[in-house]
Amino acid sequence: MTALAILNFAGGIGLFLLGMKLMSDGLRVAAGSALRSILARWTTSFPRAATSGFLITAMMQSSTAVIFATIGFVNAGFLNLTQAVSVIIGSAAGTTVTSWLVVVVGFDMDIKALAMPLIAIGMFLRILTPGGRRGPLGEALAGLGLFFLGLDLLREMFGDIDSPLLTTQQEAGGYLSLLPFLAGGFFMTLITQSSSAAIAVTLTAVGGGVIPLTGGAAVVIGANIGTTSTSLFASLGATPNARRAAVGHVVFNLTTGVGAFVALPLVMTVVALLVPGPEPASNPALSLAVFHTLIQISGLLLFWPFIPRLILALEHRFRTQEEDQSRPRYLDSTAAGVPSLAVEALYHELQRVHGRARASVQHTLSTEDASLRTIDNDRHVITNLTLAVGQFIREAQKADLPDEIAQSLPAGLRVTQYCTEMVEMAREILLLQPQLESLQDEALQSQLNRFRSEAVKVLEATDSLRDDHKPEHYEQAMQVLQEQYQHLKAAILRAGSEGKLAITQMALRLEEISHLRRALEQAVKAAHYLTSLLQPVKDDIAYREANSAPEDNASQSE
Repeated sequence: MTALAILNFAGGIGLFLLGMKLMSDGLRVAAGSALRSILARWTTSFPRAATSGFLITAMMQSSTAVIFATIGFVNAGFLNLTQAVSVIIGSAAGTTVTSWLVVVVGFDMDIKALAMPLIAIGMFLRILTPGGRRGPLGEALAGLGLFFLGLDLLREMFGDIDSPLLTTQQEAGGYLSLLPFLAGGFFMTLITQSSSAAIAVTLTAVGGGVIPLTGGAAVVIGANIGTTSTSLFASLGATPNARRAAVGHVVFNLTTGVGAFVALPLVMTVVALLVPGPEPASNPALSLAVFHTLIQISGLLLFWPFIPRLILALEHRFRTQEEDQSRPRYLDSTAAGVPSLAVEALYHELQRVHGRARASVQHTLSTEDASLRTIDNDRHVITNLTLAVGQFIREAQKADLPDEIAQSLPAGLRVTQYCTEMVEMAREILLLQPQLESLQDEALQSQLNRFRSEAVKVLEATDSLRDDHKPEHYEQAMQVLQEQYQHLKAAILRAGSEGKLAITQMALRLEEISHLRRALEQAVKAAHYLTSLLQPVKDDIAYREANSAPEDNASQSE
C-alpha cells in the first residue's frame, strides 16, 4: 500500500464518520422531543422497546448516538433499566440497515450522482433555513451525501488492490487465522466509535475482493463487540442504573459475538442457503450483509427469554448505599400473612423511616455545613420505603386479620405521611439558610439557640429506640417548645418593629422557626401513631396470658 492509498483510506473513513455525525446530529435536532416521545410510548414491553431501538438506529444510522441518548435517559430517570437494555439490544439489530444501504447503493450505482445532489440540497436547506427543523434536516441530508462519498472513495481504493490480504491457504488455518480480523473489527470500532463505519469499510473490502468472506464475517463480529466501548464510555460517572444498562449491552454483544464466532461455519452454511447463486463467495457483499443481519436478529430472539434474569442480575450490581437504605429490611411477603408478624415487621420498618426523618431535621439544627444533598437522599429513601410500606399493608389486609389489627395497620401510612412532611420542612429550612444573616441582637440569638435546643430534645424524646421512650416525655417536650416558639415569634416581631432586624430578615426568621415547629409537630404525631401500632398485639398477648394463667397454675399444682 502506497502512502497515497493510505491517505485515501483514511480520508474515506473520515468522510464516513463526518457524514454519520452530521446525519445523527441533524436528525436528533430535527426530531426535537420526538425521540423522547417515541421512547415514552414504545418502551412498555421488550418487543416494543427493541423495535424502537431498531427504528431509531435505522433512521439515524448511528447506534452510538442511540446508546448515548438511552443511557442519558436512564441517568435522568426517564427510562428504567428494562426499557434501556431493550432499546440498546434493538439498536444493535438496527445497525444491519447500514449493511443493506452499502450493498444496495455501493456496488451497482453511480454513487457520486446520488451523493452530490444530497449535499447540495442539504446545504441549501441548512444555509437558507438555519432556524426550525429544516436546517438540521438539511444537515442530515448533507451528511448522507458525505457518507456515500466516503463509500465511493473506499470502493475505488479497494478496487485498485490486486492481491487479497488473506489467501485461501491461510484461510484454511481455521479460527486462529480469523483472530486478526476479529481484533481488527474490534479496534476499528473502538477508535472510530462507530460500528457502522467499520462494517461499511468491511463490506467494500469484501466486495472488492481484498479480504475473503469469512474474514469479513470475523471483522463484523469484532465490530459488534467493539460497540460495547460506547456504552462503557457513556456510563462513566453515571448513575448505577446507567452503568447497569451499559453492562447489559456488554453482556448481550459479547454473548452474541462469541456465539456467532463459535458457530461461524454453521452460520455461513445458512447464509449459503439464503443468498442466490452457486456459493456465497460469488456475491460476497450481499452474503456479508445477510450474515450480519442473521447474527443480530438471531441474537435478539435468543436473548429475549433471558431479559428478566439479566435485569435481576444487573440490579444487584453497582448498588449504592442510598439504594441499599431504600430497600425495606423487615417487610416480607411471608410476614404479611401472619397478623402479629405483619405488625411487628411494619413497626420495625417504620422505626427506620421515622429515624431517617428525625435525622433530616437534626441535620438542619446541629450541622454547620448542612447539605441539601443529604436531605434529598433522605427524601428519596423515605419515598421508596413509603411505597414499600403501602404495598406491604395492602398484602397484609388480604389475610384474615383480627379487627383490632386490621384497624391499626393504616396507622403505618400516617407515620410515613408525617415523616415525609418532616423531610420537606427540613428541606425548606436548608433552602432558607443562605438568605439568613447573622443576628446582631445577642438576646434574640440566645433565645433562638434555646428554641433549637428544645427542638433537639423533642427529636430525642420521639426516638422509639430509647429505653425510656414514653409518649408523655415527647408530649411534655413539645409543650415546652410550643411556649418557646410563641415567645421567640413575639421577640422577632418586636425586633423587626424596633428596627433591630430588617423586615426581610424578620420574615425569613419567622418562616424558619415556623418550618421547624411544624417538622417537630409531625415528629410527635408520627411517634404517637408508631407507639399505638403495636398496642393491639400487646393487648392480644396480655389477654392470652391472662386466660392461660389459671390453666398453667392448675397444671403446676398437679
